[in-house]
Amino acid sequence: MRAELGLPSAAAGQRVGLLGGSFDPPHAGHRHISREALKRFALDRVWWLVSPGNPLKAHGPSPLGARMAAARALLDDPRIAVSDFEARVGTRYTAETLMKLQNACPGVRFVWLMGADNLVQFHRWERWRRIMDTVPVGVLARPGLRIPARTSVAARVYRQARIPASESRRLASAQAPAWCFINVPMLDVSSSAIRAGGGWNARP
Repeated sequence: MRAELGLPSAAAGQRVGLLGGSFDPPHAGHRHISREALKRFALDRVWWLVSPGNPLKAHGPSPLGARMAAARALLDDPRIAVSDFEARVGTRYTAETLMKLQNACPGVRFVWLMGADNLVQFHRWERWRRIMDTVPVGVLARPGLRIPARTSVAARVYRQARIPASESRRLASAQAPAWCFINVPMLDVSSSAIRAGGGWNARP
């Protein structure tokens, strides 16, 4: 069943971080924050959920197959895996994806992972409160966005649910809503910069 859904292996009780996005293209920064999340949030696995498209972006991404192949070629850690789950089950929004993941993987403790830039505009996401109320959320700071993220709508609304960075390793075991903001060294690389520099030519 899980193989048909494009899901990596995970046993009940394991802590799995979910890093969603277009990965257009995937790059060393994605790999870096995944490793940091494994360590800082005491995760067993991180799954990259390569989305068919981002509803908040006007233009569609490169072909899914090309992005999946590039992501797999980039990874060298067996704890990090790539999935096209959203394309297989037909979800467009994270809240829907989480519901279907929990149904497909009973007992797995999921943590939604995002950069601080996503937390700034998280309140624009479809059913963002449901996401916060469904799974713990781990936020990894990007350069220059620490203050805006900490004062964002989502941060203010859920300020009582915040776990201190010094206790980040208990996030995956916490009952939602729970979120933790950690400062980590970041690589100065982005998908948009790679595309602008001509380093990614997978678009049709």
